[in-house]
Order: sequence, then structure tokens, then C-alpha cells
Amino acid sequence: MVKKQYEWAEGAEIQGHSKRKHKILREYISDYLSVRCTLPQQERFRLAIVDGFSGGGRYRFGAARSPLIFIEGLERASEAVNKLRLGRNLKPIEIECLLIFNDADRDAVEQLKKNATPVLVKIKQTCPKLHLQVEYFQDRFEVAYPKIKILLAQGRYRSVLFNLDQYGDRHVEQKTILDILHSYPASEIFYTFMIDSLLAFLQKNDPEHLSKRLSHLGLADSSIQTLSDDEILAKNEWLGAAEKIVFEAFRLCASYVSPFSINNPGGWRYWLIHFSKVYRARQVYNNVLHENASLQAHFGRSGLNMLHYDPRHDEGQLYLFDDNARSSAKEQLFGDIPRLVAESGGAIPVMDFYESIYNATPAHADDVHESIIENQDLEVITSAGGERRKANKIGVNDVIKLRKQRSFFPLFLNAEKWKNK
Repeated sequence: MVKKQYEWAEGAEIQGHSKRKHKILREYISDYLSVRCTLPQQERFRLAIVDGFSGGGRYRFGAARSPLIFIEGLERASEAVNKLRLGRNLKPIEIECLLIFNDADRDAVEQLKKNATPVLVKIKQTCPKLHLQVEYFQDRFEVAYPKIKILLAQGRYRSVLFNLDQYGDRHVEQKTILDILHSYPASEIFYTFMIDSLLAFLQKNDPEHLSKRLSHLGLADSSIQTLSDDEILAKNEWLGAAEKIVFEAFRLCASYVSPFSINNPGGWRYWLIHFSKVYRARQVYNNVLHENASLQAHFGRSGLNMLHYDPRHDEGQLYLFDDNARSSAKEQLFGDIPRLVAESGGAIPVMDFYESIYNATPAHADDVHESIIENQDLEVITSAGGERRKANKIGVNDVIKLRKQRSFFPLFLNAEKWKNK
């Protein structure tokens, strides 16, 4: 039975998982621009944002849907970036953004136009450094995507952010995710789905693997419908199993895949995945999650190799990106980072270090840096040969090295065992 996606006569109410997801989007778009607009000589930044399932713009009581979150977020971020540049005696930066909004429901598109127009008019009048072009599509996303791709190619957009917040079942093909990430030099995707649709797909296409993953929950011989049981869906063990399933299903799509569930203690059903091609985007995303603690949930290790734990020995922990989680992360990072440096021959460039860890850790960048500087077995050497003393000064051209005199050396003897755990 096909569900009716929108009830425009009555207006849809915003659900808890949507509030959490939208807060992450709102914070991320602000941090995204602040990172991309830092070069002193930069005078213009161009990007495109594609919302593949845009909806009508607002919920019943006026809460913004994702299209308006992007529009308003761009306005705030543009003003914040240029205020910061003014304080540094830098030229203001012109931000040009193509916004592409698509929805399969004609009424949704028309409602979105009505809701977006006054906001766009206001920005044009009050935010002269932000230039927005909006294009509307009305079709199923997989049908609209080839036309969207042509539009992006015509504008020669290199930085593209897709928001694929599909309703219900799987409306985005994995090959489309791969195409997006391979078509643009700086592309990112926010991808939302309900876990039961992925499980149903795997049950049909790879039942043996799915059965193996769920076996420790006693569900291997049960139907996927069993997973509608709230008691099962609320178990940490279920979150851990599901996160591994999600990561394995999508890890080949991008260099950096965040397989974190939208946090709902009543049952982890909704997944919001962030795909990116560069470590910096994942680093920013991790930081945003910590700044908005408890909006997403991870189960496993909190240091490096976040999914390498043995559920039979209760080694996994619930990680909610809060202060307690950060303390746990630093404890693990204190041992994990020296092991990684040891495996790399005793020294590793910071850039290589970042690229190797950020698909395998939920940790905040500050916790990573502090765990390096505070570790008596490590030193950070600058390109000039000096030693870094402050965590916030670590740069990509530095090198992390094991000290000659080490207090924790026996720990490195277990590096191979840890790596293959």
C-alpha cells in the first residue's frame, strides 16, 4: 500500500527525528561555509545545494523544512563569515548558491514556492553578499536527477551538497549516490532512510550475511517484521548490529561515511548518513554532532576503529557525542593513536593521519589533538623542525612521531592484535 506522503489540507506535524536531523543540517551549513571561506585572498565562493525530497517548506505550526533551513542557514552563515572577515581587515566574500528543490508531489512544490518567496525577497534586500538562484523540479528523484545533473554541469559547480531525505522506502539507488560523489570535486550527501527498508533489501539480496549480523540478537531465523518490536529496537546491541550493517552497505560509496543513527532511545529506526570525499568534511561533521550532543547515536568504540569491538565481551559502548562520550573517547585515543603511529613506522604526517582515521572515529577534533599533545609517548614536529606545544596549533604539514623514550612501549606489542580485533 502506498502511503500518502503529504496531507496539505491539514498540514504535517514535525516529528522528533526530523527535529534532530534539521538541527544538524542547520549547524552544518553554517560550519561548512566558515570552513570553505577562510582564504584571505578569496573573494567569491560558489556552491549548489540540491534537496531531492524538499516538501512544502514548513510544517503545521511554522517550523521550517529543509529548503528553508538551507536558505536561512546560508543567510546567517554569509553574515557571520563576512563579519569575521571584516574584523580581520579582509575583503568581504560574495557567496553564490544555486538551490535546486525537487519533490514528486506537485502540491508540495507549489506550497514551497509560496513559503520560500518572501524569505528570498528579504535576503535579496538585506544580505547583498549572498546571491541565491532557485530552481524547482517536480518529479521522482531518480527521474529528476539526470536533469539536475545537466543543470549543475552547465553551471560548472564543483562544490555540491545533496540532501536526500527520502520518505519511507528506498527511493535513491546506490548507483546514484556513487554518481553524485564521483561527478563533482567537492560533493557531499546527507542521506536519510528507515532501517527496515535496508534490512528488507538485504534479506532479499544477501540473506546469509544479514542473518550472520543479527545472530547475536537471536533474530537470524526471524522475519524482518520482528524488528518492529520496540523492545528489540531500543537495545544497544541492536544499534551496534545495525550500524555495522549500514556501514558495510555504504562504505564503498565514499571515502568517509558516518553510519550514525538519529538518536531515539525508544528505538533506532531512522538513519542520517553523511557521505564525503575529504577528511575535512567528516571532521567538521563530527564536531557538529558534539556541539549538538545526543542528536545522533553510535554504538561501539569511541576512539579509532569505532566498529571493531567484540559484542560477546560487552566491549561496545553507547556514544551520544556528549561530555561523557568525549571523556571515553580521549581514554581510548590515548592508546589508539600511539598504536597507529607505531604501525606507520614510528612517524606519520598529520595529513595522512587525518585521512586514515576519520572514517573510523566518532571523536571530536579537539579530543584527537589533545590526546596527541598530552601523550608523553608522542611528539608533533613542525615543518621547520620545532615541536608543537599546543593542541590547537597542530597543522596538516606537521608530523606525529613516537618519542625515543616511551613509557607505554609494551602497548605497541599488541598493535597487530588490536588492528585485527
